[in-house]
Amino acid sequence: MSARFEELDWCRTALGELVLRRRWDPVFDREVHEIKLDDEFLMSSLFTVSEVELARLALAGLPAPLDVVVGGLGLGYTARTVLDDDKVRSMLVIDALGEVIDWHRRGLLPGGEELAGDPRCELVHADFFALSRSAGGYDPTAPGRLFHAIIVDIDHSPRHLLHPTNADFYRPAGLERLRGRLHPGGVFALWSNDPPDDDFTAVLADHFAQARAEVVRFPNPLQQRDALSTVYLASTAD
Repeated sequence: MSARFEELDWCRTALGELVLRRRWDPVFDREVHEIKLDDEFLMSSLFTVSEVELARLALAGLPAPLDVVVGGLGLGYTARTVLDDDKVRSMLVIDALGEVIDWHRRGLLPGGEELAGDPRCELVHADFFALSRSAGGYDPTAPGRLFHAIIVDIDHSPRHLLHPTNADFYRPAGLERLRGRLHPGGVFALWSNDPPDDDFTAVLADHFAQARAEVVRFPNPLQQRDALSTVYLASTAD
């Protein structure tokens, strides 16, 4: 059993105070890693079902070879699930917090060194939303590059944002730009901590050939009930 509580790293960033901590959870009888930004929990390894399902649902049915963008690194569960798919040829993981990328490279997070060392994976320190607005797109070395899947797990939901400037990504012009970064038949997948938002799904349907919201349920013994999150999936025409 590890220490009851340990702060692995702390730093001040442009977005606020960032903390990585590890603790022993007596309810689950296992070690838990958590990332906090100021007073908000960005991610916990206690519940990772929805992060895994985000990647799995995004790639399901897509043919090989796949070039993938992941917006948001966090604890790395989505990115590692992408690499578990043998169809994946390359993956860019874009995160605005260089400290989070560094945690993985230094091995402060389980599986971090393996993720950072996978030859298919490139960790990019950049603002995903700024790259979305840019003319060149997501790959700094190949302007205009297209991808087969763009998977995003950054904001809490399309309405509950980490920063107000992210809002334009979820609006018609932002979704049009996003669609232009995908190959024909490509998939945009978005994680949300809120229940399905019918209005946002309708906006997706206006800009993509197909759009739907999938509810992901998982047991939460702390609250003695099932918890849920949403994965939005939108695909371009073939």
